[in-house]
Amino acid sequence: MNRIIFVFIGIACAQSYAYAQADSLQQQINQQVWKPFIQSFNNLDTKGFMSVHSKEMTRVVQDGNTLYGYDRYYRETEQSNQSTIKANRKRTIELRFTQRIASYNKAFEVGYYKFTSVQPDGTSRNGYGKFHVLLRRENGTWKILMDADASEKTDEATFQSAKPM
Repeated sequence: MNRIIFVFIGIACAQSYAYAQADSLQQQINQQVWKPFIQSFNNLDTKGFMSVHSKEMTRVVQDGNTLYGYDRYYRETEQSNQSTIKANRKRTIELRFTQRIASYNKAFEVGYYKFTSVQPDGTSRNGYGKFHVLLRRENGTWKILMDADASEKTDEATFQSAKPM
């Protein structure tokens, strides 16, 4: 009987450790990837935005049936940022998560984003989508290795149904 109790206690301790470790990894990812991602996106900072991506990254635009790498993503991000600045618009992005799986050096995260574009006259428009991201630790720092997104009929209710960072 005592042996069974010790086995259950051991399993419970191992599960608690695994959850604590996963939570710690997610906090690292939040600090190293998602907070700078959001801040640089909102500030139209191409270099800051791209700094959270691996140079070996793959961008997957599911709605456009397109795959490409870091250099093209950098150029498109820079062009978009410059166009937004020239038009005197502002934009913000918010993220919410439905799945976060992390190990020591790899992570996979799924969630929804909400994109808000504000025109010079103050009118705004929201857009939504679903993202899938593969991350890896490079020289001790988390980086986005694969970023895929699609609109998938996402709306405010779907966005709110996911968990905040």
